[in-house]
Amino acid sequence: MFVTLERLLNLDDDYRRVFDVAGHQLLLIVVEGQPRLIENRCPHQGAPLARATLSGTVLRCPRHGARFDVTTGRALDATCHALAVYPLAYDGDRIGVEV
Repeated sequence: MFVTLERLLNLDDDYRRVFDVAGHQLLLIVVEGQPRLIENRCPHQGAPLARATLSGTVLRCPRHGARFDVTTGRALDATCHALAVYPLAYDGDRIGVEV
């Protein structure tokens, strides 16, 4: 089932929004012009990532500074597990996720 998150025309480089999808908090963020969908939870200690800093494709957790490549979810610090990254789906002018 396709769940619409946003219309494509609303996505700009500063876009960042949290959605509750099937009991999961997901963060839709635009990184270098590309939308990315990640879990809004740092795998290190569960801190929300909606206010994380972004430098290029590197997302830094606001609580403990854990860093992740937001395009792959790969942890850039040895103390962390990978970040959950979800594939996006498209339906006309809408972006969403299949659940």
